[in-house]
Amino acid sequence: MLSRFASALLISTAWLAGEVHAVTYPEMKKGDTVDTYHGVQVPDPYRWLEDDNSAETKAWVEAQNKVTFGFLEQIPQRGKIRERLTKLWNYERFSTPSKEGGRYFFRRNSGLQNQSVLYVAEALDAEPRVLFDPNSLSPDGTVALAGYRISDDGKLMAYGLAKAGSDWQEWRVREVDTGKDRDDLLEWVKFSRASWAKDGSGFYYSRYAQPKEADALTGLNEFQKLCFHKLGTPQSDDVLVYERRDHKDWGFHGEVTEDGRYLVITITKGTDPKRRVYYRDLADGKGKVIPLLDDFDADYDFIANDGPVFFFKTDLEAPRSRVIAIDITKPGRANWREIISQSDDALRGVNFVNAQFICNYLHDAHSRVRIVAWDGKAPRAKLVREVQLPGIGSAGGFGGKRADSETFYSFTSFTMPSTIYRLDLVTGKSSVFRQPKVDFDSAAYETKQVFIRSKDGTRVPMFITHRRGVKLDGANPTLLYGYGGFNAPITPAFDIERLVWMEMGGVYAVANLRGGGEYGSPWHLAGTKGNKQNVFDDFIAAAEWLIANGYTSPAKLAIQGRSNGGLLVGAVLTQRPELFGAALPVVGVLDMLRFHKFTIGWAWKSDYGSSDNADEFPALFAYSPLHRLQPGTRYPGTLITTGDHDDRVVPAHSFKFAARLQECQATDGPPVLIRIETKAGHGAGKPIAKEIEEEADQMAFLVRALGIEAK
Repeated sequence: MLSRFASALLISTAWLAGEVHAVTYPEMKKGDTVDTYHGVQVPDPYRWLEDDNSAETKAWVEAQNKVTFGFLEQIPQRGKIRERLTKLWNYERFSTPSKEGGRYFFRRNSGLQNQSVLYVAEALDAEPRVLFDPNSLSPDGTVALAGYRISDDGKLMAYGLAKAGSDWQEWRVREVDTGKDRDDLLEWVKFSRASWAKDGSGFYYSRYAQPKEADALTGLNEFQKLCFHKLGTPQSDDVLVYERRDHKDWGFHGEVTEDGRYLVITITKGTDPKRRVYYRDLADGKGKVIPLLDDFDADYDFIANDGPVFFFKTDLEAPRSRVIAIDITKPGRANWREIISQSDDALRGVNFVNAQFICNYLHDAHSRVRIVAWDGKAPRAKLVREVQLPGIGSAGGFGGKRADSETFYSFTSFTMPSTIYRLDLVTGKSSVFRQPKVDFDSAAYETKQVFIRSKDGTRVPMFITHRRGVKLDGANPTLLYGYGGFNAPITPAFDIERLVWMEMGGVYAVANLRGGGEYGSPWHLAGTKGNKQNVFDDFIAAAEWLIANGYTSPAKLAIQGRSNGGLLVGAVLTQRPELFGAALPVVGVLDMLRFHKFTIGWAWKSDYGSSDNADEFPALFAYSPLHRLQPGTRYPGTLITTGDHDDRVVPAHSFKFAARLQECQATDGPPVLIRIETKAGHGAGKPIAKEIEEEADQMAFLVRALGIEAK
């Protein structure tokens, strides 16, 4: 039984600074679907929007976009914002180089290219040449180079392509010398990298079974398997290396050790950081896969090997992580050796280059990098030096091989674009390799870090960036960003959209919430499952601190988050709607009772829990943004954004939330709009042109929502 309603909404004069407009939302049908969870009946009237292939859903998408873009077109500053974004984005940028077979490989974007181009150079000072230009594959830039791996001799490249933002990839093989593709084609690859055999005969990768056409973007991704592709053979002949039909939720990544002797198989279970590790001796043509770490009791991140000695970064008995050595000829735990002890900072990554460990730490959510050496005999590795970074920011890269005497890394901050450095591992000297130039006066802006107290007294860090000399009079438009999940830290990063925001007089704040990886596993676990409310409390405390300390006021405060951060925004806007003037949930997880029923959503149960579990259902139901909405409540002006090809967080989350929020919004409340990008997914590989358009629309929406005067 279906009922229909049409909703018209008058935007208040206060919200539009004296202007009055009427926004009529598209007509929507309501179904009578009701689910019962552990004795609790839960209506789901917009279940029909989960079918992304239906004519009704497509018509709803078209109608919603018509309303949204019609509204955005009325904002005078929209064009100027787009122009400024375009001008600022037009700067040359590079990735950190990698070295294989004596050649250097890196990506470069001349400025406004939709996709970065992959180059190869015979030497650092040699003229690079184009190896792969994804911009030539589609006129709108929606085919992206999703990943690549060069063979040890530098002659072949395995590479993956993603289309229209989907996580699905096709992998091919290109000759580096000729730039020509071979006939090899691998399909239905997802959440996979490639690892070449030492002799270049083929590579290891992970794939899923081919789904039904109608389920390609929404069907569950289960039973991943690890395969070996021999060059010149069809995918149907690929060798199945490992699978577990008794564990549909196990994922596999195969990595050949640098010496070519072993295949290390890392086994994951969803997004839980706990892992198993198996291996195969490749010197034995019939070698079996041997379990080495078989308990899912901790995170084990394989770093490198020294013959039969394997090095791992682990949080076993070390919540901020340490490095251990395991001799696979005597793998008993009594024989394990700790070579780098846990420190006061969280150890996020380790590389083994120049026979040294390059350790990337987080100190209060910004990078510190230390180089340590171990001779195989001493009880512990010894500090060689700390890499002197340009300031408070984020460093990444540091790749290379055991015998390399150089490595490359990037460094960025809120006001400094990603600069590439070459690090001489013998002298310890860093030198600029590539430094972008942006039409932006970074000296006119400043970043400070403050520490706030959450509801339960927990100390939470927050970065605040703005123009120097800002007045703390409570009148500054402020954008507060957060994530808080999946052990992922949010660290300083350069973003063109933020520059435009600050040029308009805005304050930009980033809160480092529990659930992330800023302080190791306890910080992460404090924001998972039954503790998830801590994340929202941290974010609310950050908002209240900004208001109490004169940076802004509720009418001038906007919040933004992506993916799990979209959940964050949805949760806090429903819990404290009066605290914010605007909200930007981007590709958010918004239906916490059904997230696990689509694509890879089941993998998030380690962070969220599951509505199938009677013990976990109450907490999920209590904060699920879709289910917390109440009719007649005055919610902040909200622009929801998603992509029609998002097969990570399926767009049904945003569709249903938008429909329900439009239904519940108070008649005198600000608009609730949804912007649905076509031929776009969760965000990876999005063309620059689409990014500029989307970010211009978000900024224009905030200009209107927060009453920012034109400059």
